[in-house]
Amino acid sequence: RNLVITTSPDGAQIRLGDVADVQDAQKETEKLARIDRKASIAIQIIKQSDANAVEVSKGVHTIIDKLKLEYAKNKLDIKIVNDSSIFTLQSADAVIHDLILAVILVAFVMLFFLHSFRNALIVMVSIPASLIATFIGIDLFGFTLNLMSLLGLSLVVGILVDDAIVVLENIQRHMEMGKNKVRAASDATREIGFTVVSITFVIVVVFFPIAVSTGLVSNILRQFCVVVIIATLLSLLTSFTIVPLLFSRYGKLEHIEGKNVFGRFILWFEKQLKKFTIWITGILTWSLNHKRRTILAVVVLFVGAMYLAAGGFIGSEFFPKSDKGEFLVQIELPKDASLEQTNFVTQRAEAYLQKQPEIIQLITTVGQSTGDFGGSQATAYKSEINVRLVDRKDRSSASDIFATKMSRALAKELVGTKVKTVPISILGIAENAPIQLVVMGSDLDSALKYAEGAQKVLATIPGATEIKLSVEKGTPEINVQVDRDKMSALGLTLQTVGSTMQTAFSGNTDGKYRKGEYEYDINIQYQSFNRKDVEDVKNLNFVNASGALIKLSQFATITEGSGPSQLERLNKSTSVSVKAQSIGRPTGTVVAEWEQKLKDMQANGKLTAPVGVSYSWAGDQENQSEGFGTLGIALLASVLLVYLIMVALYDSFIYPLVVMFSLPLAFIGAFLALALTNNSIGIFTILGLIMLMGLVAKNAIILVDFTNHMKSEGKSTIEALVLANHARLRPILMTTIAMIFGMLPIALASGAGAEWKNGLAWVIVGGLTSSLFLTLIVVPVVYLIFDIMLDKLGFNKQGKTIDELMVEPYDHKDVLEYDLEEKH
Repeated sequence: RNLVITTSPDGAQIRLGDVADVQDAQKETEKLARIDRKASIAIQIIKQSDANAVEVSKGVHTIIDKLKLEYAKNKLDIKIVNDSSIFTLQSADAVIHDLILAVILVAFVMLFFLHSFRNALIVMVSIPASLIATFIGIDLFGFTLNLMSLLGLSLVVGILVDDAIVVLENIQRHMEMGKNKVRAASDATREIGFTVVSITFVIVVVFFPIAVSTGLVSNILRQFCVVVIIATLLSLLTSFTIVPLLFSRYGKLEHIEGKNVFGRFILWFEKQLKKFTIWITGILTWSLNHKRRTILAVVVLFVGAMYLAAGGFIGSEFFPKSDKGEFLVQIELPKDASLEQTNFVTQRAEAYLQKQPEIIQLITTVGQSTGDFGGSQATAYKSEINVRLVDRKDRSSASDIFATKMSRALAKELVGTKVKTVPISILGIAENAPIQLVVMGSDLDSALKYAEGAQKVLATIPGATEIKLSVEKGTPEINVQVDRDKMSALGLTLQTVGSTMQTAFSGNTDGKYRKGEYEYDINIQYQSFNRKDVEDVKNLNFVNASGALIKLSQFATITEGSGPSQLERLNKSTSVSVKAQSIGRPTGTVVAEWEQKLKDMQANGKLTAPVGVSYSWAGDQENQSEGFGTLGIALLASVLLVYLIMVALYDSFIYPLVVMFSLPLAFIGAFLALALTNNSIGIFTILGLIMLMGLVAKNAIILVDFTNHMKSEGKSTIEALVLANHARLRPILMTTIAMIFGMLPIALASGAGAEWKNGLAWVIVGGLTSSLFLTLIVVPVVYLIFDIMLDKLGFNKQGKTIDELMVEPYDHKDVLEYDLEEKH
């Protein structure tokens, strides 16, 4: 206060206290925070992009425990009210739980089919052997145990026993021929070796294209694919080493006698299996005699399954919605509302929300709202309440439906305010609007005009909610248009004018006051009395170089008006985004309908785009287009790779085509399962379809391979096909049922993060079920059709095999390297 600013012409000292009101005050409040309606200071800790959330959380917990001990006398209370790593750990635990369940279920399947604990154990050894060794691979690739790698481990359980089953089945067949254990183990493994390698490689190559491609989807799914590849290759190694070794030492042929309950049950099970085999053989025999009808029936089924997707019975979305039991309520008042008014309205909202039995915690911030990229904007007229709900099993509706109910109830309660709810994503941040249309134009008005038209169209589409524009008009502002000629004639510069206005109305805190170890801002600004209305702006005084006082109104035009809330650009063009959440319907389906309506309305002139206005999709639709494109290419690449592996296996380009006919059969069951369980097509369900390509081809390979063996022994084609069905039905049933049972815990899961696993598992369960029955019938029919065609074209003449050619006799001729006698 006593600081001397200047000396007057008569020599009197003018101190700061003479011209200004100097007070030791508090900074103006910009934000308020409350936890369960109690005032608090909220600290948000955000991890770096490459950091591990669980590790960061552990570190923060340790530091907070230490601080509580240090400040125990001061009664400091630090509560962790929100920790996103808890949900991550719960999801990971749920996957581990599914994995253990899958192992137990697969063990039971093995027990029924292999008749003894001994044989079941020999096969089950391949699961822990492969899984534990996979961790070495995970470590070498620098992966972590996250949702994707753990999901890969739990999905692969059913596949790991496949090779062991096929090898063990063959060893038992050789023992029934009368060989001893060691010889049976050796001969059987050698005989079936190449087939087993092929069926394993078929599964591996299916995942390879995604593992090596780039892009958003590949980054999400890469760890999953690599883990499946490593585990499957290790299971192949196990089936060629540990399984024959264990059987040659401890194995024996089991002859079930119904002496105990287990024995009687196994005999009953075998009886049913025999009935099923006879039934399938009956159908197969009929189908082989009625080839056209069979193919027609399958084509009708396939077209029907495709129609489920095309007809809108199965929606599409990039990433399935996940119920985290949390959402944000965002409240917005008119743009000129003060922090006190916003706080008053927010307290009413909190009072209403606290009465709801489903809500267990409220975290409120007044004067701040989460932007669309997880960033926070400080604005006095906005506030936000983070609402946490009870566990999913304790409430009747999903969190997004409950959020919409609250949004509607609060809109009636708080008249004159905008209330919207935002779901919280799996990552623990406010979810970016999944539906986004970005309208670009040469100027803001034309872009805004079209965006408002598109917004009205979207409002008519069921499933779209919380619709808003990213740029809104109506932000009050005072416009100062400076006349530069007048300003320079009066001896002022734009820099002086700008800095004086900023100091007068916003304050200047460049000066600091230091006391001990603390530093305080010195804020210089007009008194609130002198900055109330537009007249105060007009009467703002400036001093030029010659000491004359000049008012702002002498060289500037000052008007009141309103402007946009923010300015947005995309690729250097002015843009406005139309954003919305989807509820009750998949995002992709809502966007597809909206796009169609926009095109129709533009075609019939109801909505015309001004000159220079165009639009592009952002949000989930942009990710979906890119992701589905990547996965589509991966699907085609995997089908091609499967074909090439079979060309190597059969030494023929024709027979692999027979196996390829089994691939579309998987779509029938997969799409039916999606429609019945109300799941959509997303990146995980497409991953399921890619996985099916490998699993389904495997069954067909086993059938075709055995048929070729039978034919080389001199059987006719039809006889060979029926025999193959008889002999190979058991391993095909075992491997498929093991896979289905291994998937069921994931398909039926309902814990944390279950929503995005369910679709993937249902696709595989449905696809395997339909292809199990159809492969056993359609593949032999197609094989027979190809065989007849090859006979007619004359390609089926029996040439000599490689083994025969290797030992074919020949006339020996002496070859002289240097014939010296002959003249050249």
